[in-house]
Amino acid sequence: MRLLPVLLFAMFALSPDAVLAANPKSEPKPEISREPARPQALNAVHTLRQIPEACARLEGMFTGQAADPYAFAVVRTSETCQPRARFVDAAKVKPSEKSGWKLNDLIRVPSAACGTQFAVVRVWRKPVDVATPALDAQGKARIYLDEARQQAKSGQMAPVPMFAAQMAVEGTPCSR
Repeated sequence: MRLLPVLLFAMFALSPDAVLAANPKSEPKPEISREPARPQALNAVHTLRQIPEACARLEGMFTGQAADPYAFAVVRTSETCQPRARFVDAAKVKPSEKSGWKLNDLIRVPSAACGTQFAVVRVWRKPVDVATPALDAQGKARIYLDEARQQAKSGQMAPVPMFAAQMAVEGTPCSR
């Protein structure tokens, strides 16, 4: 009977939520949980993630160069795509939970040439509260083109969600 409280305490003490609560400097839990990606070869461009709302694709490539081991880029998916969110430079906006950003995704990509080296991409999302347009005479929520153009000209556009990505190379570099 006395063993049960000890076991429950041990389970709580080892839970990830308890560890995060005890260490405030630890990284927040991402909204999307995923395993590390498959190891990627040198000089092979690979897609890390697509963000359809922002008409963007995150691409990366291990270069094999000690000074810059991983090349990372945000690429527009299509010229005709109409984004419903903006992709912004993480260095300028400095995303953090304190400033209203949420860690959306944590992508870890190991190098096939160097198993101890990982590219780590943190995707941040800044949500916005979007109000549904008022109902018109027919009881439908609609956006009228002329009204939207007038709002755009006057600078009264509704805020849109934003995304930002930070890339870092972690682990031990391999010697050549």
